[in-house]
Amino acid sequence: MTPKREVDIAVISDVHLGTYGCHAKELLKYLKSIKPKMLVLNGDIIDIWQFSKRYWPETHMKVVRKLMKFVVEGVPVYYLTGNHDELLRKFADMHMGTFHLQNKLVVELDGKKAWFFHGDIFDVTMQHSKWLAKLGAVGYDTLILINSMVNWCLVLMGREKMSFSKRIKAKFKDAVKFINGFENTAAELAAEKGYEYVVCGHIHQPEMRTIATENGAVTYLNSGDWVENLTALEYYDNSWKIFKYEQENFQKDEVEEGELSDGDDLHSKLNINILLQKIKLEIA
Repeated sequence: MTPKREVDIAVISDVHLGTYGCHAKELLKYLKSIKPKMLVLNGDIIDIWQFSKRYWPETHMKVVRKLMKFVVEGVPVYYLTGNHDELLRKFADMHMGTFHLQNKLVVELDGKKAWFFHGDIFDVTMQHSKWLAKLGAVGYDTLILINSMVNWCLVLMGREKMSFSKRIKAKFKDAVKFINGFENTAAELAAEKGYEYVVCGHIHQPEMRTIATENGAVTYLNSGDWVENLTALEYYDNSWKIFKYEQENFQKDEVEEGELSDGDDLHSKLNINILLQKIKLEIA
């Protein structure tokens, strides 16, 4: 078996489990390939907005099981709420073993403070027209579904895949302006609070760059998503890196990891099951 890569922190966001666009199979391969000391789930992991009992593939459940397995193994897992899983915010500051459900997180890394949060607080549409944001989410998911079918045909014809949403974003100046404004606002707010790093999700745009503000320079980071970009953030060797999933690096599947074994800590399993039951009640 290929040895797992050890990382101090792994950050994923915008997985959107429960939607057609989610690349759960690829995410599962990635999670099986790493051995993190800490895992940060930075919002929109389960898409409660668009959740349907008719669509919950086994691969999506396997991702949940793998995340549960990290908890049972003693890995600190921080689930930071996003807009698509905002129903979980009423349970914020819940701690069960090494699982922590929070809205934000501050961690000190080699003497520098890193501020983690999803980022939807900067989205004007989210704050003032939530129904419009939800409508847009359904449209985005439909676009991704159509894009998947088109890419399937392109692969059959031996042509390169394409991304509809990336082309749309690139053509509209307002989209580029929004992304730049989001990044600058996050950096400015982080600098005011004295943080050296600010780590977000939400806009599905993987990024790592230093932004100068009136209160000093801040490193802005975004983990991207597992719908289009298939990216994560990793911290090791005293620095941040953006991980990009490439199919050729994962040709051979890892050994299957199923349910938690009988030897795993019973208390941890019970705590996790309680959380899952609460999520199911909220969705229902």
